[in-house]
Amino acid sequence: MAVSAATAVPTPSTTTSAAAAATGGATITKNFDQFLQLLTTQLKNQNPLDPLDTNQFTQQLVQFAQVEQQINMNQSLNALIALQTAAQTSAALGFLGSTVVVNGDTAALSAGKATWSFSTDRPATATINIKNASGEVVFTDTRTVSAGPQEYTWNGRGTNGLAVPDGNYTISVTAKDATGQTVSVATEVQGVVDGVDLSQNPPVLKVGSRSFTLDKIKQVTRKG
Repeated sequence: MAVSAATAVPTPSTTTSAAAAATGGATITKNFDQFLQLLTTQLKNQNPLDPLDTNQFTQQLVQFAQVEQQINMNQSLNALIALQTAAQTSAALGFLGSTVVVNGDTAALSAGKATWSFSTDRPATATINIKNASGEVVFTDTRTVSAGPQEYTWNGRGTNGLAVPDGNYTISVTAKDATGQTVSVATEVQGVVDGVDLSQNPPVLKVGSRSFTLDKIKQVTRKG
């Protein structure tokens, strides 16, 4: 009779799996307690002629410990992610109202003014083309530029001298040095951060109709 009772007892692995599936949100501690109860029951009802394999119990105990460690690690990671998200949100909100400089070639023309920054590694003669949102060249300028960073401010008038409507305009700069060699030109744009989109991860700064992540910011200037 004792042997029959022992064989009728399900294994700890199958029973705890069923219990976990039934309870759904059961904690690892509760499942572990159930495992120990089942283990004790099996040991009491095992067949003396065919004792249970202790290696299986040892492996299952190790698996429980590994699962518990993984859960603790996941909780720690979630806490770190929450802290990082809060820090990113705070940092993004701190940019509101600031003038920022970012890599790019599109600036907003507002009140007859649009400003870009660019830099060259040596003096050159540069041809500057400004295009509207449709890709049409509305203004062309040729000037001598020095080495290093510098600003270029456009007054919002086309090559024909007429004012163009406010909006986003793209600059392209091609330059050549005194020997006729092409000079590399890196362009930047600046504008005031007038909004922050916190629904994205990481948060996105709104500069007019353009969006930039925090890692694109190269320079920040606050009013006053």
